[in-house]
Amino acid sequence: MDETGPAGPLPYEGVWRFTAPAVDESVPQARHAVRDLLLRQGVPVSDDVTQGLLLIVSELVTNAVRHAAVLSPVLAVEVAVGPEWVRVSVEDDHPYRPTALETDHGRTGGRGLLLVREITREAGGACDVAHTAGGGKVIWAALPLEPALR
Repeated sequence: MDETGPAGPLPYEGVWRFTAPAVDESVPQARHAVRDLLLRQGVPVSDDVTQGLLLIVSELVTNAVRHAAVLSPVLAVEVAVGPEWVRVSVEDDHPYRPTALETDHGRTGGRGLLLVREITREAGGACDVAHTAGGGKVIWAALPLEPALR
């Protein structure tokens, strides 16, 4: 028996997807669902990375609720976990591809994607926005399970 080959996926690896209505109540529900999933699957993720992921989920779901609900009454949240990373994404059916706004201290709100980008960068991860085959978009962020050394 060759023990040097791949042993198969680790117990916590997988992809989970759930949908929610594009309403304010879905923001904390999505955050709690992601947190509970990470705990239930035993994902070896640090507290810092977990907090970053949960903030990212909150920001992305909030954006979908505020800006896409008119054309997308339902949104999807996906969590994908690999051996060294975890990726969260939020998908909606609105075709507009958002951009991160620059900091304007006179405004409240409007900086969610900047925050997502900064959390992702600090953790040593990656994030992006892509169009879906159905004409909507998916916004994702992938973070290493271990926080980046600073």
